[in-house]
Amino acid sequence: MVTILSIDGGGVRGIIPGTILAFLESKLQELDGEDARIADYFDLIAGTSTGGLVTTMLAAPDKNNRPLYSAMDVVDFYLEHTPKIFPQTGCFGAIAGPKYDGKYLHSLVQDILGETKLHQTLTEVLIPAFDIKPLQPTMFTTHEARIDVLGNPLLSDICISTSAAPTYLPAHYFETKDESNGVAANNPTLMAMSHISREIKKENPDSYSVDYSKLVVISLGTGISKHEEKFSASAAAKWGLLGWLYNNGSTPLIDRFTQASSDLVDIHTSFFFQSIGSEHNYLRIQDDTLTEDASSVDITTTENLQNLVKIGTELLNKPVSRVNLGTGKQEVLIERGTNADELSQFAKMLCNERRQRQGKPLVP
Repeated sequence: MVTILSIDGGGVRGIIPGTILAFLESKLQELDGEDARIADYFDLIAGTSTGGLVTTMLAAPDKNNRPLYSAMDVVDFYLEHTPKIFPQTGCFGAIAGPKYDGKYLHSLVQDILGETKLHQTLTEVLIPAFDIKPLQPTMFTTHEARIDVLGNPLLSDICISTSAAPTYLPAHYFETKDESNGVAANNPTLMAMSHISREIKKENPDSYSVDYSKLVVISLGTGISKHEEKFSASAAAKWGLLGWLYNNGSTPLIDRFTQASSDLVDIHTSFFFQSIGSEHNYLRIQDDTLTEDASSVDITTTENLQNLVKIGTELLNKPVSRVNLGTGKQEVLIERGTNADELSQFAKMLCNERRQRQGKPLVP
């Protein structure tokens, strides 16, 4: 079995997957004790933008070579620091430059991670960014960092780079083998699966194909706008350049691009697991009912932050759903119970996989 955790981008909405991860970690601790951490159970953790930040929090080592943060710490981290990363100035300054200067984020990440490099993560990570010079995505992975000294940047540089969402935060320049900035794949699930597949093929060059039925994937979204809240084609037909870049407090062009990207990845991944008869190996948790401030990536009022915590908690009690391949909308899977039920089952699966590798008795 190969285990993958994928976390979408979404700015302050990272609180939502943070809440989900705290629940999953609590279930792992019920099975394996209080020292259990998310990084102990996943072969690969992938995250874009805010998901890349969460990935690093879960996988970077502390002085005792244990995860720097528990999943329980993620939400508190967001509640404390996002108001300073995205200060509420009441104006939009992204016409001449980024809306936020990024100074607090840069300082915070550099202070926390110091000189820790990519090769030091406690489990393998994959963090996409975008190299603005050749206009192509790039991936930072622990595996590559361990075999290529020149491709082993500071984790702080990677976090800042993947977080540099266009119009919101400035691009970040640093040198390893690339100059990397911005955001690539908002939902990195397929990138993670492709990366794992390549590594399996390298380790088993004589194998005819990868046994994808052994992949176990948990993919966490950061929420998307309620369908009826999306802009209409008739309204969009009247927009010019500025209308697409900024409209009614949001950035329609960027929002639609990132949302469409995430949805397409989910559709493809869901279809893939269904086609090989392993749909129970894939769990996508996403809220598609966000409205108003909750759907923003940068509104950090106390009211909105607490509402995002509430949304994440309520999402645990919602039924498991999957994308309908015909309509593209989520459909409920009553037989799989709630997201909390499914995460509890995944926790048991993850626990037994780890115990099997360690030669320990399995959980009944």
